[in-house]
Amino acid sequence: MRSLPIAAGFLIVAVLLASVPAGEALAQAAPAAKLTTIPKDKDGDIKLYLGDGATVKGAEALGRMRRDAEVILWLAGNQFFAMDDVVHAFQKKNPGLGVGLITLPPGLLLDAIRAGGWSYGGRDYPGLPDVYASVNLGHLKQLRQAGLMDEYGIYMHNELEIMVGKGNPRQVRGIKDLVRPDVKTSMPNPVNEGIMQFYARKVLERHGIWNQIAAGKECVSCDTTPNNWFTAVHHRETPDRIRAGKSDAGIVWKTETLEAVRDGAPVEAVQLPPDDSLRAEVSYAIGALKGSGRAQAAARYLGFLASPDAQAAYARYGFVNATAEELKLKPIPQ
Repeated sequence: MRSLPIAAGFLIVAVLLASVPAGEALAQAAPAAKLTTIPKDKDGDIKLYLGDGATVKGAEALGRMRRDAEVILWLAGNQFFAMDDVVHAFQKKNPGLGVGLITLPPGLLLDAIRAGGWSYGGRDYPGLPDVYASVNLGHLKQLRQAGLMDEYGIYMHNELEIMVGKGNPRQVRGIKDLVRPDVKTSMPNPVNEGIMQFYARKVLERHGIWNQIAAGKECVSCDTTPNNWFTAVHHRETPDRIRAGKSDAGIVWKTETLEAVRDGAPVEAVQLPPDDSLRAEVSYAIGALKGSGRAQAAARYLGFLASPDAQAAYARYGFVNATAEELKLKPIPQ
């Protein structure tokens, strides 16, 4: 959702961040914009890792994050399953430090930065992150243009594949099979899910089947055709829809199929050739927001990502490590 034009929304946040810490700024900014709504039943994507080792989730985590977290991370949602290990490794190096975490589609996270925070379960939770990450550098360029971020690093890589039911009952072999009349698909939405915005749509367009999938619609949690559903949070919905028999296949990240299998879902992967998997292209970009009241802790987290412990934690879940050069912070390009 976009309750303000991009420039206007970022301008409000940027002006406030320039004068007071992020949490206080957004408490003042909340009346200026309707906060971005988190889809229902997403408690697993909202966590507060307390300094004493306890973890709280959902609305309670949102309500306590500004008070009890020394650093707040808003990260592209497709890494949610790795984050317990990543955050615990970070806390091991920084004992007693509380970490707030939201893992949702990066476009939705960007909307919330623009709006000044979240609405969830009928309540408002104004506030900004200290660290933001996306699967596309373009999102960080918007933050640079708004004066909210200066530097970034690439901290890991991924690739596309097709998730299908165990045994691949529809015998889906490649991208073109996604528009066969006997195949029902679950696809990331093109509104705020970076996997579709920046990667999968390009592949579907190159194969000439985007219009058959989208049917002219760009929406969230919606049917575009009798055979296709656009998700709100694809990494949770697609395996659930395949399990329930509502969908036969869907484009996901490779790491998401691995996690679904670990979680017991009856799914498997159809691997794609490099031109369709985009394995040489997919990069995760991260940076700290300027004006944060927790800048020192944010810098410690970004430094931690370049450590062997952080890279190993991600690699255990199928992510491809970044190079030492990619991990170095550098100016966000024009």
